[in-house]
This record gives sequence, C-alpha cells and structure tokens, in this order.
Amino acid sequence: MRADAVCASREAAAGPAGERGTRPDRRRLVGIALMCGTLAFFACLDASAKVLARSGVDPLLTTFMRYGVSVALISVFLNPVTTPAVMRSRRLGLQVVRSLLLFGSTALNFFALRHLQLAETLSIQFAAPLTVALLAGPLLGEWSSPRRMAAIAVGFLGVLVIVRPGLGQVHPAVLLSLGNMLCYALYILATRKLAAHDSTATTMVYSGLAGLGLMTPLLPWIWTSPASLTVWALLVGIGLFGTMGHWLLILAHARAPANVLAPFLYTQLLWSLTLGYLLFGDVPNRWTVLGAAVIVGSGLYLLAHDAMAQRKGPATRG
Repeated sequence: MRADAVCASREAAAGPAGERGTRPDRRRLVGIALMCGTLAFFACLDASAKVLARSGVDPLLTTFMRYGVSVALISVFLNPVTTPAVMRSRRLGLQVVRSLLLFGSTALNFFALRHLQLAETLSIQFAAPLTVALLAGPLLGEWSSPRRMAAIAVGFLGVLVIVRPGLGQVHPAVLLSLGNMLCYALYILATRKLAAHDSTATTMVYSGLAGLGLMTPLLPWIWTSPASLTVWALLVGIGLFGTMGHWLLILAHARAPANVLAPFLYTQLLWSLTLGYLLFGDVPNRWTVLGAAVIVGSGLYLLAHDAMAQRKGPATRG
C-alpha cells in the first residue's frame, strides 16, 4: 500500500480530534525504532565485510554475495508467482537508479574497509543524514530552516576534520568512503520518494537487481572458493544482514520523513565502535573522534530542533 494512502486511512480512522493528533507521532516512533534496527544490521554487515577483506576475499566477490544471497532470499517470499504484481513499478526509472545507488554505496564501502577502521568509514558516512537534510528540500519538498542549514554546515566541518584534506596523513581510501556517503544519502532520498509510489515489496525486490546484474558477468574473474566454513558463513551473512537492514529501512521511510529518521543513523556508532574493538582491536584516533563528535552533535541538534518544532506546531517547522 502506498505510504500516503496509509497515512490518510489511519487519520480517517483516528476518531476525535484529540486522537488524530497522536497517530502521526506514534507512526513516527515506529519509523524511528525500525531505523535503529536497520543500523544494528548494517554494523554487522560492515564488520563481516572487514573480516572477509582481512581473510583475503576480493571485495567484488563480497559484493556479489551481498546481492546474490539477498535476491535469492527475497525471491522465496516475493516473486511474480506468489505476488503477481510485485514487479510492477510506477516509477521504474527511479527504482533502477535507487538500486544502482545501493550497489555503488556497497562496493565503495567494501573497498574502503580494506584500509580503514570501521569507525573511520562510519564517521564519514555520518555526513549522509546531513546530506539528506540538505537535499530533502529541492528533491522531496522537505525544506530546512536557517538554523538547520547552519547545523548542516557545522556537520560538514566535522567531515573535514576527519578527512583533513591536504595534510597528507589520511589514506586515499577516504575518497571511497566519501563516495559511499554520497551514494547512500541519495539512496535514502530515493527510498523516501518511492514510498509514495510503490509498495514496500516492490521496492525490496528491485533493491538488489542492479548489483546482481552488474556483478554476475564478472563472477568468473573474481570467484575464489572460500577457504573455510567461517568464510562461507560470513559471505552468506553479508546478504542476510543487508537484506534485513534494507527491509527495515524501507518500512521506516514509509512511516516517517527522511529528515526525522536521518539523525538516528548515529546509533550505528556504538555498534561499530564495539565490533571494531572486539574483532580488530581498533581504537579511533583523535581526529576521527573529534570529527565524529562534531557530526553527531550537529545531527542531534537537528533532531532536537525538529522535536521542538513539532511540539510548537506546523507553522514553526522547517
């Protein structure tokens, strides 16, 4: 069911005016909870990808397994036989673009994780919600106020602290992380846009098709047999974590605006710091910590600003 139709039907069924005011808030809380679950799965995905990279597995093979397992799993439950209309999209072009953005984000991130810590790649990716808030106005009509724009600018300064351009002390792989961040931000916006046109099932089916289509012809050149059952389990786990994460992401964006959900991407930091330390002994350097703190602070300000605007009423939002 389309997201706008769901909103309309629930508001119509809410009853008295006092109850109608509580339904949108409850809907947003569900979206936020789904987003937090999304980030737990994504942290496990990144950690698994880094373990595989350290085990000598080609990141392109990891990317193929990410999509191969995902498409196979989704096809069991969602296919033209069990769900005849699942392949019908009202925005086919946007579905393809979204799928390509997801592929680009995944591949760039896997290559970056060969050289960077989980906390480094994640800290740079933290600029994604800021980019979402910046682009949500012209692309989705969800405009930001001057205060929100100022917070976005401060957040991007935090990215510069992490990247430190021109200082020659950072691995060139940070450019891969920056590309991953941009692809991911655009992917989030495309997901939000599609929620008003296609069903969750349709969007989920299309998610992995571009990645699988691009990687399958390369398989003879990138395939190496996994060295152990652990490697096999991690390769399959990559697909499982990604599938569950993006399923929850689609559900979340069908229930809450992109600029409300975006700050909760920061919940992944706790997972990534913990997994990075336990699995690899990684401790972020002071620049990563400082830059991440600036970005997180900016995101939390955006969250507080939106919450205050919601309490005051529609006239103060933006």
